[in-house]
Amino acid sequence: MGYIMDLRKLVGSRPLIMTGACVLLCRGQSLLLQRRTDNGLWALPGGSMEPGETLEEVARRELFEETGLKSKKLELFHIFSGKELYYKYPHGDEVYNVVCAYICTDYDGVPKEDGDEVQELRFFNYDQIPTELSPPDKPVIHKFLEGIL
Repeated sequence: MGYIMDLRKLVGSRPLIMTGACVLLCRGQSLLLQRRTDNGLWALPGGSMEPGETLEEVARRELFEETGLKSKKLELFHIFSGKELYYKYPHGDEVYNVVCAYICTDYDGVPKEDGDEVQELRFFNYDQIPTELSPPDKPVIHKFLEGIL
């Protein structure tokens, strides 16, 4: 998050519009979620865009950085924005997220936590998704499950 951190030096904790991508990585009838180190909640792999990146590149990079998995194919799911995507981080920074969500069912590797942003990775059956979800990921996960359950 170099770009966002650079902006933070200029604007402090004031709300920023943060563009990024996330990945709904599916295995059979289950979804990969990660327990975040900053808020202890379950979330999707993903993060913010750096200058010059495409949204698909963001999704692939963040998936690999946070889980050790490499996507072979990403399918655009939906773009999320608006008040529902507002988030105040535990340390006080505020963002309005614009998130491009991708579905991935074809990938390589073995899931491995990065130890920095992710403390645990786990596949959850679609009907057993935890309720302790990170706020910006709730609308993404709920819309995904609406189409499946």
